[in-house]
Amino acid sequence: MKHLLPSDIADRDHIRGAPGAPMRLLIYGDYECPYTRRALVSVAQVRGQLGDALVFAFRNSPLTEIHPHAFHAALAAEAADLQGKFWEMHELLFRRQSALEDEDLAVHAASIGLDGDRFHADLAQRTGLPRIEMDVESGIQSGVQGTPSIFINGKWHRKAYDSSSLINALRSARGAAGPQ
Repeated sequence: MKHLLPSDIADRDHIRGAPGAPMRLLIYGDYECPYTRRALVSVAQVRGQLGDALVFAFRNSPLTEIHPHAFHAALAAEAADLQGKFWEMHELLFRRQSALEDEDLAVHAASIGLDGDRFHADLAQRTGLPRIEMDVESGIQSGVQGTPSIFINGKWHRKAYDSSSLINALRSARGAAGPQ
């Protein structure tokens, strides 16, 4: 079995796309970070253009020192994941970044059809904490200090993250890896 770097996509990740896709894009993000939101807009465009050739993963990296709601929003996303609605909550949290108070999270949960009692219990019990801690630890091992932190095929992408820059970097990384 191939040894995965902390910055490479793993089975445990929240992913969109085929796990075996030749182009892999991983983002460490913070639900309250406007830069992460901008990066994810670019990722949506990239996904639209590259289709099945791309697998995208998101990992939590709440910057609690500057974003007081980021950690609780990450817990909400993980609570939604337990009901099979991670991506629905994920997208809603980024669309509604100014609405991340507990009352807002309850409204978000209801709007995507979550079982409210279960959602509140998972949130109160911090059921998603181990997943968030694992994401944060892998980020630390990869050198992540801010968000968004973007990795393409396991290597840190420290350049622009508009859609055309990401597509060029992904295609370049794919070409550097040889035929897939």
